[in-house]
Amino acid sequence: MSYSDNLGTKRRWTLSHLVGFLGPVESSVTMDRDLSLSLSLNRAETFSFINPWIRYFLFFFSFLFWVFSLLIVAIGVYAKVQKATDTVRDTFLIDPAIILIVVGVVMFFITFCGCIGALRENIRLLKIFSFSLTLVFLTQLAIAVLGFFYSEQTRDALGKFVKKAIVHYRDDLDLQNLMDYIQKEFKCCGWNNYTDWSWNLYFNCTHGNPSTERCAVPYSCCTPVLGEAVVNTMCGFGVQMQTYVEATKSVYAVGCADQAVQWIESHLVLVGALALGFGLPQIAGIVLSQILISQIKTEISSMM
Repeated sequence: MSYSDNLGTKRRWTLSHLVGFLGPVESSVTMDRDLSLSLSLNRAETFSFINPWIRYFLFFFSFLFWVFSLLIVAIGVYAKVQKATDTVRDTFLIDPAIILIVVGVVMFFITFCGCIGALRENIRLLKIFSFSLTLVFLTQLAIAVLGFFYSEQTRDALGKFVKKAIVHYRDDLDLQNLMDYIQKEFKCCGWNNYTDWSWNLYFNCTHGNPSTERCAVPYSCCTPVLGEAVVNTMCGFGVQMQTYVEATKSVYAVGCADQAVQWIESHLVLVGALALGFGLPQIAGIVLSQILISQIKTEISSMM
């Protein structure tokens, strides 16, 4: 065999070994490239712009208040059904049962939109939820600001409400219980003073009134007697005929308007805490829903 033949044989042997060596390397590189591409695709499929913590927190937040709204509606309906007599039309707007039902229904609608919107990632429902919460929050804020700057007008408006409650005291059991509770807690009687109970048909102090409760006030106006085991429901009989000084010996002669103002001024921290307790959940719901809406829109645009 010549030198050139021997050299050609060696070259073919070297090339065949080189190809044999590079074949597995090229196959390995291809497998790595395919694996990297597969991982990138899986990462793209699993990655989401929607934060699950925000989504589920908003869901449980809305669900909690949704259940609470159902409870409020149930209490209102139960109170309305259990009344012995129907309330007159004039007391419809100040009927505690009706107020509970209306508040519960509004809460149910708002929280339902938030609950389902967060769960299903529905932008329309989330927008309704955010808009409704914003509207409620701004309404409450406007009432608070107007009540602060127009205190006299606010007092007159509340006075009309209390006057209606006094006039229909015997017509609505829930209204009666509400007035009794307010007078006991604030230690007051009537709106301006104890003689306001003359607005009521039964307590009216005119000479022509045939009622046995003429010139009386409800027992909730009476100051408690130490050691008295049984409440004397007739303790307020004839009080309206007494002078202010004489009346203070047996009843709370001061009106609930002055007592309410005094209570607010002496409990500003509690009033502020209650305001924050009402306002912060609403602000949190608005902010979280807007963040979730933005994330859902980003998610949709990334898939196009």
